[in-house]
Amino acid sequence: MTQEERRIWLIRMLQEEMPQYRGIAPPKEQEAQEKLLRSLMNVRPPMPAGREFLKIQDEYLKEESIGRGIVDVNDLLAGQDDGGILLWKGDITRLKADAIVNAANRSLLGCFVPLHGCIDNIVHTRAGVQLRLACSEIIKKQGHEEPTGQAKITPAYNLPSRFILHTVGPVIETGRPSEEQKEQLASCYRSCLLLAAESGCKTVAFCCISTGVFMFPNRLAAEIAVKTVKEFLQKDGRITHVVFDVFKELDEEIYRTLLKTD
Repeated sequence: MTQEERRIWLIRMLQEEMPQYRGIAPPKEQEAQEKLLRSLMNVRPPMPAGREFLKIQDEYLKEESIGRGIVDVNDLLAGQDDGGILLWKGDITRLKADAIVNAANRSLLGCFVPLHGCIDNIVHTRAGVQLRLACSEIIKKQGHEEPTGQAKITPAYNLPSRFILHTVGPVIETGRPSEEQKEQLASCYRSCLLLAAESGCKTVAFCCISTGVFMFPNRLAAEIAVKTVKEFLQKDGRITHVVFDVFKELDEEIYRTLLKTD
């Protein structure tokens, strides 16, 4: 099957699963097809998928991943005397690391808003429908939503990394972050690193947890992130390298200043 044939097939199968969307005809344009497929994946509830669906979905997503370009963290680290920390600007779902960090919500189920631009939406979309089901099973097993500042680990499925670390950062509704919220953010980084180390990971890539829609001030969040990661790396040698992955120029400038990189 071509990528277009896989895309149309997946759209039709998702529509069969969710009858309320059966009336939407697959568009002819590639971009519109991609948006429809992503939207259907975004709203699909956590439930098992058939073997054939997973086979075709995985083929499709892995081909898309190759097309976006996979960036091996080991290649980024080659020849650098970075003290175990690297700054990289780009799409975290392109990184081939032992683990990447997803800024999750308390349900851990990903973002259900079609085409939303948050990292939670992107990670779940590109990993595949298996991820939402795996996260649902974690929540069912623990019997409550994920507390702020902790972390859970899942396979990365169709992403280049081995694992995804899911952590819920503090949400700043008004004013400046409280001391408790600062500690919660630091706990996100510590929890992810400890869980990654216990899972045999050596390289971990962090997104900018709690910034963006969670409204944690960018510079303060970066200061907490850098301080917490440096302290962990000094005490625990199981994690050899941490990548601070940024997407915005503002965050790149902040981290570059904090890390004193050129």
